[in-house]
Amino acid sequence: MRAAIYARVSTHDKGQDPDLQLKPLREYSKQRGFEVTGEFVDVGVSGSKDRRPELDRLMDLAKKRLIDCVIVWKLDRFGRSLKHLVTALDEFEKLGVSFISYRENLDLTSSAGKLMFHIIAAMAEFERTLIVERVKAGIVNARAKGKQIGRKPIDPIFVEKMFELRSQNLSYEKISKELKLSVGVIHKTLRKIENKSAENQA
Repeated sequence: MRAAIYARVSTHDKGQDPDLQLKPLREYSKQRGFEVTGEFVDVGVSGSKDRRPELDRLMDLAKKRLIDCVIVWKLDRFGRSLKHLVTALDEFEKLGVSFISYRENLDLTSSAGKLMFHIIAAMAEFERTLIVERVKAGIVNARAKGKQIGRKPIDPIFVEKMFELRSQNLSYEKISKELKLSVGVIHKTLRKIENKSAENQA
């Protein structure tokens, strides 16, 4: 089995040696009879970063089916969040790539490991539901206090100016530069008012 080892030393771990993660993973791979085809180490990269060069390289190899297994020291060295972890593990499963976390003794090649994955996925879904509920509660609370939710309405003076410039056959781009508003906002505003005008005339 072709195995890829991944390790990460975050920005908070100044002076930490990646070999503290790599050595036991090499030994573990040897005991399991895996062929280590590559070691991928992100040094000085925070776990919360969206992009990690070495992890991106590893994921690319997995997508090309050039590796059969990914081995990490701990889950928090691999996933930047619970959601990211579940998404990555789900992708590995679809690609037929096994995943092993050494410290947590999580091996997705086993039945127990697959059960643990479903538990992790359930936790991620629970976390997502809690976030959605908190956001909704915040919006309700803000509205109850009379706060504006979403974009502020455009000043009527700007709307009149839009029509004035548009009647001069100016393009949306030129009107955008003149009023310092996005082309999308101008187009949407004029289209909405034109539609209302058409409805009134009907």
